[in-house]
Amino acid sequence: MPQELLLQVTPEIAANELLLKEHLSKQLKVSVNEIQHVSILKRSIDARQKTVRINLKVVIYLKGEPFQETKFQIPDYKNVANAQEVIVVGAGPAGLFAALQLIELGLKPIVVERGKEVRGRRRDLKAINVDHIVNEDSNYCFGEGGAGTYSDGKLYTRSKKRGDVTRILELFVAFGATPDILVDAHPHIGTNKLPQIIQDIREKIIEFGGQVLFETRLTDILIKNNEVEGIVTQKGDTILANKLILATGHSARDIYELLDRKEVFIEAKPFALGVRAEHPQSLIDSIQYSCDYRGEHLPPAPYSIVKQVNGRGMYSFCMCPGGVIAPCATSPGEVVTNGWSPSKRDQATANSGIVIELKLEDFKPYAKFGALAGMEFQKSIEQKAWDLAGQTQKAPAQRMIDFTQKRVSSEIPKTSYVPGTTSIEMGQVFPEYLTQILREGFTEFGKSMRGYLTNEAIIHAPESRTSSPVRIPRDLYTYEHLQIKGLYPCGEGAGYAGGIISAAIDGEKCALMIAEALK
Repeated sequence: MPQELLLQVTPEIAANELLLKEHLSKQLKVSVNEIQHVSILKRSIDARQKTVRINLKVVIYLKGEPFQETKFQIPDYKNVANAQEVIVVGAGPAGLFAALQLIELGLKPIVVERGKEVRGRRRDLKAINVDHIVNEDSNYCFGEGGAGTYSDGKLYTRSKKRGDVTRILELFVAFGATPDILVDAHPHIGTNKLPQIIQDIREKIIEFGGQVLFETRLTDILIKNNEVEGIVTQKGDTILANKLILATGHSARDIYELLDRKEVFIEAKPFALGVRAEHPQSLIDSIQYSCDYRGEHLPPAPYSIVKQVNGRGMYSFCMCPGGVIAPCATSPGEVVTNGWSPSKRDQATANSGIVIELKLEDFKPYAKFGALAGMEFQKSIEQKAWDLAGQTQKAPAQRMIDFTQKRVSSEIPKTSYVPGTTSIEMGQVFPEYLTQILREGFTEFGKSMRGYLTNEAIIHAPESRTSSPVRIPRDLYTYEHLQIKGLYPCGEGAGYAGGIISAAIDGEKCALMIAEALK
């Protein structure tokens, strides 16, 4: 009978199959040759002590015990070319996984995406990085795969109560992701590998009768008697269907404005906002692993930190070990920062959003915008950053200690942010109360992580697209909009997800609810 064990080993043992078998043979008091196979079920790093250990959950198969390698396969989809149609707006994880689920349920998805296919997006990313040109329909946020495709591909989620996380991860593996994402405590595909997986998902949708329309932006939703009838695109085309999954992402401001104009009920939602801080990865390694050199068997160290400052939560967000900072504006005249890591996480720098939780009361100066007050607050910060940094995609930047001491940095070293930086006193970018929280918060961070508060660290502004500033209300059980029949608000853009996995889960659930309604 295969044995399941929990154990703690050195990084060297965890990384070497033979060393692991030797370790287990001593523990089980059997010969190494008796161990047929070791399956690693879960893997995490324990860096709480001076000597870093790897936690493993393993299953050991001795000779003679049945073992079969698990193969993850794409579901047995049937062709839905002639089935009932459902419009899916947005080809991010929510939209793509909704489309796959619709096919599995015998319904035909028509996926409408404002941006370009995943490969075509690259030219527009180069344009924003090198030429400071922002394409409003194709950028780091818009296009096939959504914001996650070219901004890291993190698969970690705390949303395990929302749905079947394992199912989503197994689907990713079936479409080409490494099986390690099923094992690691904080799974990550990497920006360099995710595009091919996204492309394969799209090709599967088309193969089984679904449609995917790129460079097709939604400009109107046809509604009659509070029921969806279809949509109109910027090309003037009308697509008719009485079921619509709206999965447009947290940066599709034109969609919020459209809903507001049509008096479709939406509401302001708190979100978080701050800066993106970049450190040398070697410094973060030394802090987290308590060593001068992490060695070849430990990955670049991440960090997670939370503090309460003046009654507000200030915390790290979307931490990218061995990663870079990217320009994520979606319109000309604004600066937005985000971070990503390649699959190997082999860049020399580490970065993380350091953000402060906002409250609805913070949006009072923008009360005339109603449900869009938070969005307008967000826009004002991004536009101010653009102005202060020189009206290009350069980002306002400051050394971390200089910021805490209200001192303009005399010079900013080259950072991973390709468009470049402009030395600014960061207090000019944010309202005074947020600036003060950031100053005090970084000081507190430095007390918890010795060495974190340093002028080697450069903060870039703003990190402002942490989540949607608007919620599109829906029924708790049917997922249908509270006012408009046939409209299914979905994913991050509707306020119901916070990352690739939770968005994919929400997309599947919306598809399931539509199938249930059509019975």
